Amino acid sequence: MSLARIIVFVLLSLAGGAPVLAAEPQAPQQCWTPQALAGTEIELKPVSTHRSLDLAPLKQVTLPPATPIKPELRGSIRGVELSPDKKLIALTFDLCEENGYVSGYDGRIVDYLRAQGIKATFFAGGKWMETHPERAQQLIADPLFEVGNHGLRHLDLSNVNDATLDEEITLTEAAYARAKAALASRQCVVDAGPPQPPERMTLLRFPYGRCSDKALAAAANAGLISIQWDLVAGDPDPLVSAKSIANRILTKAHSGAIIVAHANGRGHNTAQALAMALPKLKEEGYSFVTVSELLQAGKPVIATHCYQNSPNEMAHVARSTAQRGSHDLFSIFTGPN
Repeated sequence: MSLARIIVFVLLSLAGGAPVLAAEPQAPQQCWTPQALAGTEIELKPVSTHRSLDLAPLKQVTLPPATPIKPELRGSIRGVELSPDKKLIALTFDLCEENGYVSGYDGRIVDYLRAQGIKATFFAGGKWMETHPERAQQLIADPLFEVGNHGLRHLDLSNVNDATLDEEITLTEAAYARAKAALASRQCVVDAGPPQPPERMTLLRFPYGRCSDKALAAAANAGLISIQWDLVAGDPDPLVSAKSIANRILTKAHSGAIIVAHANGRGHNTAQALAMALPKLKEEGYSFVTVSELLQAGKPVIATHCYQNSPNEMAHVARSTAQRGSHDLFSIFTGPN
């Protein structure tokens, strides 16, 4: 069966929301044909540009009021502790974009997730959403996915002034609001279909995994839960093969894990690795949920700090897993996420 036929079957076969432990929902999208949803080779690679992001349209957006995060969810969330009867994993993909280039869109990843009915969370930069408006709308509209905040221009938010910190958070929210408004103007998603996208994003991932007490507080006050990870795919390194990524996922995977990878054209070999690893995880009894669903299913593992609080800090992370009684080291790459 062709990819286009698989996508249209997936998008038309299932409808409605679902509890965390139910089968992944797949609901109709009436805005795009399967051909329009499918990724293309030309949009995969990042492109250098001298144009800066125009902030004026974003600054004109009026955002809905934010509800600050309650104290017990403030901090840096690395994973979730679940009861033994639950085998859930959250796949997350960063869509980063800095000044000086336009990132790619790895449709191979998104197409695969749709074809297999696999849920995921995408942490999108505000600049990425502005330069990829159609793809941003597609991700927001899809009931398999949720979209979180990844900062406006992928700055190190542990080392910016108050005005820039506010701008990086709120203007990314404005980019999401613009994409959501454009989606609503299409009038092509039926009301009786899947749950509508939230008015505001509810999750944030700090670029480079770096934050400060001030940045954590700013995110929480803006109504955003700070999400990190406890399993790194390692896909920004082009020398890491698909087999190595798949083996890393299969070896380190555990219930309640949050896996970080990339879908902005800098996730080298990720699509092939997913096709190797995810079917085996399903065979082992794992289900894939969004980060929000994972948080609702158990007790978040929360730290008071982020992984890297200095640009020069050694790029390693240690997380103790009760299942193994040991510490797993996951490599964090120091280049653009």
